[in-house]
Amino acid sequence: MSDVRLTSLTSGGGCGCKIAPAALTEILAKVPRQYLDPALLVGIETGDDAAVYRLNDEQAVVATTDFFMPIVDDPYDFGRIAATNALSDIYAMGARPIFALAIVGMPLDKLPVNVIQDILAGGTSVCEA
Repeated sequence: MSDVRLTSLTSGGGCGCKIAPAALTEILAKVPRQYLDPALLVGIETGDDAAVYRLNDEQAVVATTDFFMPIVDDPYDFGRIAATNALSDIYAMGARPIFALAIVGMPLDKLPVNVIQDILAGGTSVCEA
């Protein structure tokens, strides 16, 4: 385990660090929606944690991105928790995950590379399960 306390790098943890739904609604109200592809079945108007885009009459892609601040200090456990949270958005839409992308925004001046590698390893372990 690393000597770095991941929770010391944030003032909020987990989903608690996200913008409140009312504030997000206000922000998105000004976003132009000149072109909405008719294949977009679920977009920002529903408030879901994932979008659904129809590929054909039988298939659709369910896509989500997630932002999750540390709620534990162990990097591997944090990766597992973050990946589980992101995958739950896919499952909540009734879909099956087929791939995952990791967006890593970490202060490299405060975290050794091996800590970030451990976070990604934890996330990978959940995706492979």
